[in-house]
Amino acid sequence: MARTDSHIYDTFIVGAGISGLAAAIKLRETGYDNFRIIEKADRVGGTWRENTYPGCGCDVPSSLYSYSFAPSSKWSHLFAKQPEILNYLEEVSDHYGITPLIEFNNALDEAAWDEDRHLWRLDTTNGQYLARSVVFATGPITEPQTPPIPGLETFKGEMFHSATWNHDYDLTGKRVAVIGTGASAIQFVPQIQPKVKELHVFQRTPPWVLPKPDMPLDETSKQAIDRFPVIQRTWRKAVAGSLSVINFGLRNPVAMKPVSVAAKQLLRLQIRDPELRKAVTPNFLLGCKRILFANDYYPALQADNTSLIPSGLVEVDGNTVVGANGERREVDVIIWGTGFDVAHPPIGNKVVNENGERLADLWKNSSPEAYLGTSIENTPNAFLILGPNVLVYDSFIRLAEAQLDYIIDGLWKMKEKRVSKLKIKPSVLSKHNRKVQKNLQSTVFNSGGCSSYYLDQNGRNFAAWPWSLSALKRRLNVFRLKDYDVVYGEKAEVRPFKSAHQDNVAHAVH
Repeated sequence: MARTDSHIYDTFIVGAGISGLAAAIKLRETGYDNFRIIEKADRVGGTWRENTYPGCGCDVPSSLYSYSFAPSSKWSHLFAKQPEILNYLEEVSDHYGITPLIEFNNALDEAAWDEDRHLWRLDTTNGQYLARSVVFATGPITEPQTPPIPGLETFKGEMFHSATWNHDYDLTGKRVAVIGTGASAIQFVPQIQPKVKELHVFQRTPPWVLPKPDMPLDETSKQAIDRFPVIQRTWRKAVAGSLSVINFGLRNPVAMKPVSVAAKQLLRLQIRDPELRKAVTPNFLLGCKRILFANDYYPALQADNTSLIPSGLVEVDGNTVVGANGERREVDVIIWGTGFDVAHPPIGNKVVNENGERLADLWKNSSPEAYLGTSIENTPNAFLILGPNVLVYDSFIRLAEAQLDYIIDGLWKMKEKRVSKLKIKPSVLSKHNRKVQKNLQSTVFNSGGCSSYYLDQNGRNFAAWPWSLSALKRRLNVFRLKDYDVVYGEKAEVRPFKSAHQDNVAHAVH
């Protein structure tokens, strides 16, 4: 029988990925130490632990895809690959003393609000815990998505999703069908193309794929970055400025039109065959769907053993895969590059609010909403990281850090003001989301002419933030209790010292 932990934690962190680790580090920096962190796997890393497909890497430069308080001089490229990012996260966790605090191999089964005691009851695979508040740091990219294709059960070959890559299966000499041309596929397709006999890429909608400004960093460069921190800071600032320009274009579609024209001209240099070029040319504005970066994807598509099927997969007949355009291919392997279920935060399946309602049930036929991507209606003392309508074209790590400044300010105010229960006011939540949705209408995500994954089954943009990252940071700078319905009753506690993140203290990870 699983044990019950009778200790009441001030807060409980679910997940030890990029946001969960940052939450634990920042909490400890402020002297907030009565918390617990659980992780379903046996190591930290989140999506960078789970995704190990060939070529897996980040499309945000390493200088920005790293914690502001833990710059690293170890990156071997401007854009880091998955093994390096995972190693970085593990080093940071060890460096800040977080790893010993994590209870690994412990998954959340259910988190339910106890109204009588104003506590969260957390049932996990290792037992039950009680906490005054909870931080859900489980991330939006966790549930691989495989479409229900007719006849799939008749397929006799090997089949797996890019997020659950079967490294034990040798693709050498095999006939392979890749379903999807999203961010994962454009990374693994060039890696497997040289070894397979035939590669058939099913493309439902052509993405914008731009050249990746990547380059290796030799030992001399690493030593210079390590010795002169100003290089790291300047590099980070330059990348942030570049992404800020892209974000301006995403908010102002008219600015993306000439860029889209230039990108189409670039395709004429990258793709020799007119028919293939036509098939991979998007018919929507750059930025409407996620912008992809690669230097080897188009060469892989033009290889002799590769064929592009410019339509989605609609049927499987034994070992024959059939496209919507009628093209048929006999294959030995199907690899799903179909992404993740991001329309509804997966944590919703595990959370029961104060009304006894499971969030996933509430979201089933509607769009999830949150205040600043963090606070959910009728879900007291709970904070979500990287929740609905908070995404900016930037580093997930920078977004998580911005939200954590807000969350930790809120957690401390709960202590200082003797708050036993707080929940976002419905009027505040409604007003906020009406304004968000109104301003999203003019962005490239909503008006760029594509069916973006930012839009859910209701045609509502559940993901994007319609303003700049600076505007988001300003909104997240201070936790305003007046935005919440508040019940007082707990013993007051005072912050022992100003948080290190407010002091902007940076600690390098060497």
